[in-house]
Amino acid sequence: MNFKRHFFQWTLWALALGWIPVAQAQSNWPTKPLRIVVPFAPGSFTDLSARALAVELSEQLGQQVVVENKGGAGGTIGADAVAKSAPDGHALLLTDNSFVMAAGLYPRLPFDPQKDFVQISAIAESPSIMIARADLPAKSVAQLVDAARAKPMDFMFGSGGQGSSAHLATELFLSVTGTKMTHVPYKGVAAAIAEVIAGRLDITIASLASGMPHVRSGRVQGFGVTGKERSPLLPQVPTFAEQGFGDYNMSYWWGVAAPAGTPAAVVQRLNQEIGKAADKPRLRDSFIAQGARAVTSTPAEQTRRVDDEIRVWKATIQKANIKVE
Repeated sequence: MNFKRHFFQWTLWALALGWIPVAQAQSNWPTKPLRIVVPFAPGSFTDLSARALAVELSEQLGQQVVVENKGGAGGTIGADAVAKSAPDGHALLLTDNSFVMAAGLYPRLPFDPQKDFVQISAIAESPSIMIARADLPAKSVAQLVDAARAKPMDFMFGSGGQGSSAHLATELFLSVTGTKMTHVPYKGVAAAIAEVIAGRLDITIASLASGMPHVRSGRVQGFGVTGKERSPLLPQVPTFAEQGFGDYNMSYWWGVAAPAGTPAAVVQRLNQEIGKAADKPRLRDSFIAQGARAVTSTPAEQTRRVDDEIRVWKATIQKANIKVE
């Protein structure tokens, strides 16, 4: 009997001791200021969303959360810095679609976007919008597609540069619709939009936040938005789906990741804290003002999204033979 009692007690102690590292990892974190790396220059929505999140996390955790802008090479320099940081939950990456697009654009990335990171959560999402010059004879996506099929390469679309999200978003549209247009790259999507406003470009595809003010002012036409429903910010612009192009559904998203090897308990805690932050009116309202909405996901859901989109963009890049220097 004594042997059985001692064995039972020993088993309980063994189980308890087995959980000590996980429990400590969660209870002791964070032990120092957190760093959110934004792999782009200040001023983008990626930067603004990181700063809004940092304010909420700092209050919730009682620990300073700083945002560090580390731009360059299409977002890969900042991502690489996080990939090589200590996997202790104090270095985070807040990035966007460029993270998954880079896997197809840069064959010699200094990191593996799937193996060198653990995904924590989505934080924001925004539809993309196709805008067209005000005097373009086509007045809908269907009319544009018909015209482009009749005269391949006659239409010009602009983007924020070779391999940029606007470039790939339009190449995906051309692939889905079986059309061809001439690409004109610029240094930033804002410059491409300015050329559409001036009438020197026919269309561009950008985030809702970028195109919305110009559609509202009447300086450009809003041809279509992605998503299942029209945006309440631009209810007059139909979705691609309701115009018969439901296969095109590229949306802009932003998410948080950490270096691979970050303890599971810390990843779960971060996911919970990001969820709390996304429920705060202050953060939600700041996102809405930029044409985005706060969304969250589980680490598994965000991982699936990253994996799925890497496959989609690799195929799009290969089919369009897109090369970046």
